Amino acid sequence: MMTTPRKPPKSLLRCVGRAIADFDMIRAGDRILLGVSGGKDSLSLLQLLRHLRTYAPVRFELAVLTVDPQVPGFDPQHLKAYYDALGVPWYYERQPIMDQAKSHMDGDSFCAYCARMKRGIMYRLCREQGYNVLALAQHLDDLAESLMMSMFHGGQLRTMKAHYRNDA
Repeated sequence: MMTTPRKPPKSLLRCVGRAIADFDMIRAGDRILLGVSGGKDSLSLLQLLRHLRTYAPVRFELAVLTVDPQVPGFDPQHLKAYYDALGVPWYYERQPIMDQAKSHMDGDSFCAYCARMKRGIMYRLCREQGYNVLALAQHLDDLAESLMMSMFHGGQLRTMKAHYRNDA
């Protein structure tokens, strides 16, 4: 059984707070949808944002979304009770991305195809549910991996931006 987490370490809170301020990631009234896979990165970011929400100078809403690509072994349903205990709304979207990749991938890597498909689902849900900020738990290894994939598979030097914002 999962219990309510303790206060995140100050070292992490300080780094996240600095990144949020440096890149103007959270503004008053934002509705943030956090992509959560159930892994340590996204669950850690959930805890950090939940904690920051209690004392941040701006008020914001927070919800989580899990995109299930319907691959063997992936079953995030056990986290529903955890999100309920935290009082965080959870959206769950299923799409057979692996099966779609087999027939729709065109010279791309599976990882790039899956990531694009998942982001599309996340962007759609943000629009449908009125969330103006999509948050993803990307760490330095993810950044380096996405840069390398872009260079070797796409021939370009690019990676994800620090944040995307839909203020429309």
